[in-house]
Amino acid sequence: MPRRRRDPSDLTPREAKERYLRRRRTDATEKSVAGFHGRLKLFVEWCEGVGITSVGDLQPYDLNEYFDLRSGDVAPSTVEGEMYTLKKFCEFLEQLGATDDGLAEKVPIPDVPEDARSSDTKLDSEAARNLITFHRENPETFGTRAHVLLELAWFTGARQGGLRALDIRDVYPDGNYVEVRHRPSTGTPLKNKFHGERAVGVPSQTMNAVQLYIQRNRYDVHDENGRQPLLASRYGRPTGNTVRVWSYLATLPCTAGSCPHGKEPPVCEWTERNHASKCPSSRAPHHIRTGSITWQLNSGIPIEVVSQRVNAGVDVIEEYYDKPSPEELWRRRRQQMEQRRNYLDNLDLDDE
Repeated sequence: MPRRRRDPSDLTPREAKERYLRRRRTDATEKSVAGFHGRLKLFVEWCEGVGITSVGDLQPYDLNEYFDLRSGDVAPSTVEGEMYTLKKFCEFLEQLGATDDGLAEKVPIPDVPEDARSSDTKLDSEAARNLITFHRENPETFGTRAHVLLELAWFTGARQGGLRALDIRDVYPDGNYVEVRHRPSTGTPLKNKFHGERAVGVPSQTMNAVQLYIQRNRYDVHDENGRQPLLASRYGRPTGNTVRVWSYLATLPCTAGSCPHGKEPPVCEWTERNHASKCPSSRAPHHIRTGSITWQLNSGIPIEVVSQRVNAGVDVIEEYYDKPSPEELWRRRRQQMEQRRNYLDNLDLDDE
């Protein structure tokens, strides 16, 4: 006699979460899956705490109760992300036949104002210019890892994962460009997988710095997969956290001038590796990316071109990355007005 298959509604919240994560690994990066795990882990622990032992028992009231709990603990933008993940999880449960149809539509998602959804923190274009100019004019720091990281992050607008993924073979000096490649089997997946692959042109001075770095300052190492990471530590390819630390150190403003916060650099703990993130002016790779995208748009590059360079949709750029100051915004509007002047002749009443 065949064994009766388990009713999916009897799955515990923890079992259902693990099944959902296995499904998502087929269409999401490990980093994204880790994010889903972190958000759903909180929900599973709450279910276990209130006595919900099977997903078939989930009701809209439970989802609202959990929403009320999280809304009192974290920022609205964080709640929005958590509840969106929970909605996708409930859609998966519906597909399994584990819950009532329509449960996912009952997941409350806050209507977060646009200005609260994304941070305005970015590496300011003036700060980037000062730091890059300092390195380019200083023989002692030209072509160092900090210099090259800053040049590549600023002029490509790449994500942290894209910078970490670069190999020496991805550098093309003759064409002044680098290739960002998706290589998940050897430890460097891109956020958008193969859709994130692209070639990105950089200025000749950036490429000169990269070449000198490879020749003189890069650690001559391979990673555990036999690849030669471009931005290398003495042990091989850096972790994502290490790249973030390097970014904070590379954007310390005292590198190129006096401290804007009244500190004395020789004795300031913010200049130390483990404390650089505490400096109010230091920036993570995401902040450099935001500053770079804003600067590219301020420079008159069409948003469709910037979209291709940085591998982000136009709508995503407009909502999350384009953070011009009021002065930059008006400068951009004046540039757009000048571009439209070509059409003024069409408004001549004497030509009718």
